[in-house]
Amino acid sequence: MPEKTLQKQNRGALPMLKLTFPIAMEQFFRILVSSVDTMMLSSYSNDAVAAVGLVSQYVFFLNLLFAVISTGCSIVLAQFIGAQKSRKELNQIAQASTLMITLLSVFLMLLVFFGFKPLLSCYQLEDAVRGYALKYFIIFGGIFCFFNAFSSLQGAILRSYGYTSEAMIVSIIGNVVNVIGNALSLYGWFGLPILGVPGVACASGMAMLVSSVLLAIIIRRKPDVAFELKGLFKVPKQVYKLILSVGVPTAGESLSYNISQIVIMAMISTLGTNAMSAQVYTMTIVRFVFIMAMAIGQASQIKTGYYVGARQSDIAYKKIFKYQLVATACSMVMILIVNLVKHPIIGIFTKIDEVHGLVATLLIYSTYIEFGRSLNLIYVGALKGSGDVKFPVLYGIASMWGIMVLGSYILGIKCGLGLVGFWLGIGTDETTRGIAMLIRWKNKHWQKHALV
Repeated sequence: MPEKTLQKQNRGALPMLKLTFPIAMEQFFRILVSSVDTMMLSSYSNDAVAAVGLVSQYVFFLNLLFAVISTGCSIVLAQFIGAQKSRKELNQIAQASTLMITLLSVFLMLLVFFGFKPLLSCYQLEDAVRGYALKYFIIFGGIFCFFNAFSSLQGAILRSYGYTSEAMIVSIIGNVVNVIGNALSLYGWFGLPILGVPGVACASGMAMLVSSVLLAIIIRRKPDVAFELKGLFKVPKQVYKLILSVGVPTAGESLSYNISQIVIMAMISTLGTNAMSAQVYTMTIVRFVFIMAMAIGQASQIKTGYYVGARQSDIAYKKIFKYQLVATACSMVMILIVNLVKHPIIGIFTKIDEVHGLVATLLIYSTYIEFGRSLNLIYVGALKGSGDVKFPVLYGIASMWGIMVLGSYILGIKCGLGLVGFWLGIGTDETTRGIAMLIRWKNKHWQKHALV
């Protein structure tokens, strides 16, 4: 496509619903398929569930490292597109990201092959669990590492250009491939041998491979998407620095949040098995509640990037308030509906009266959490899209540990409020952090941090 044609397109004019709905559907499908995966594996072996559960935390860290590059690429691209940078400059963002994620995936692949077995020796595991964990991670985290990384980057690039529907369709196809592969590996359909955990790992890997190929085909067929490998090694150093300056802090925030969740679960474990089960079940249910707010947050990040790049910060400033009101309304309606029909929903997960009662109580307190979370998801997304990354990240990390973790410990353990105390601590973190991000957005300090 001629460069002038590319520049005439006003990405900021893309309807918000066109960006948001596919992202929401993609998130919904991922959560649904993840639940199906666990159920399918549990019918095969409890040892297999334990092994894959153990490995999942390492898969998360792999994805977190890939997100350093994918997120940085996405935010920088959105602003460059909004600023109508030349096709060459847009291509350099994709090229730098490709080279970095390729080198990273090769390094991590070698690390998995040679380092995971010694790492497993640090755990006191039954032989069956250890064997399953090693096989799964060597196959999925090692052999298919590149495809996992590249599908993440390609999806981020497509979303940056506004092609969220295409990314959603590929994600759904990949998840379907994963479920079918799991069924073939575990149930022996059509007379096929039961491959067990190695088959499940291959199914997950093939899902990433199929996603990578489909995304590559789509990108190639979108003439306005600048993504060519010619001149890959001639990208200026400052392009790499720009991508990492955005991606590294964002990944640091995600890492901090997940470690804080591990610490909170460790504290909850002192309250007993029923408390742990109630926490897991409630979290599983509320994930469906904030899907729309999460999708609007991601779309807000993209739209803000377009507007800031196009030097239309005032438009972004006004629109984000509207997006936040919609996100908050969606979350509040969803949590209200869940509370109205919660007993049948909880019954799907547990028949234990104490656990049922705990989950029912926590869902009431979830209203407090989801209000704050809806503020957080929108304003943090907007701030990051504007290039103002350090403030939400540093404030977020301080709040996670100073309010969420410490507050949960004081209210839940010291004051004896149990799980309710933990949820009050989590809700207070989400709400105060959301208000702080709202204030940051209102005072317009973010306008000083544009990347272009």
